[in-house]
Amino acid sequence: MSGKKHLSKDRAWELDLLRGIALLMMLFMHLSWDVRYEFRVDVFSYLEKGWFWSFVHPIIVVLFVSVSGICCTFSRNNVKRGLKLLAATLALVIGTYIVTTFLGIECLILFNVLAVLTCGIFLYALISYIEKKIKANPNVINMIMGLAGLYIVICGCDIHYMDYSTDSLIFLPVGFEISGSPWMADYMPLFPWLGVFLIGCVIGRVCYKDKKTLFAGRGKVITALSRPVEFIGRHSLIIYLVHQPVVYAVLYLIFMLIRNLK
Repeated sequence: MSGKKHLSKDRAWELDLLRGIALLMMLFMHLSWDVRYEFRVDVFSYLEKGWFWSFVHPIIVVLFVSVSGICCTFSRNNVKRGLKLLAATLALVIGTYIVTTFLGIECLILFNVLAVLTCGIFLYALISYIEKKIKANPNVINMIMGLAGLYIVICGCDIHYMDYSTDSLIFLPVGFEISGSPWMADYMPLFPWLGVFLIGCVIGRVCYKDKKTLFAGRGKVITALSRPVEFIGRHSLIIYLVHQPVVYAVLYLIFMLIRNLK
């Protein structure tokens, strides 16, 4: 019992909090999208503002992906975590394809944040295996990962300037323009987001060597306020997978009742 309490006390709660905040912002954005574009209600016009997509949306994704990279360094079995996430990613692709094809609800997802995280986890597992096998200096590995992550971020930011397009979906994960590709409800390429994940891994290896919180001894008020958001952060995968069907179903019932009352 004392060991469990010790682990609970040392848990990096700030990472759960940050991931929970990012997920809540993401959930609100998806709710806004459904109301404005699926149910045709003229609200949440921020979705059409350049400032949101240029400044706010990147914060949401950077938080979510980088914290996932940090947490990757805590795991004892990233291959198992990667396989679990791969199964969730494939389920999302198959599920959205069925809904789009047979129900006519345009929600197809082929490559999004779950796919990026899956690739990142498998890549970090491979890096960790090679590091142990050749007994590499951790500082050297950190430098290589950091530079590679930075390079991927820079390439990803510039990739839209490339005058290159292809009709092969094989290049979809990279971020190239795919001519004739189907409309996707959500899309995130590896460039630049795999770079953000790798930078998160470096932060985890440098700042969380002991795999403990950096903010021990937080007060009762902060604990009470942050716990609900931490809970969301700890269960981010299941919440991410089920939130959209639940939100859509609730909105559908609400708007159906409104129409019937008129």
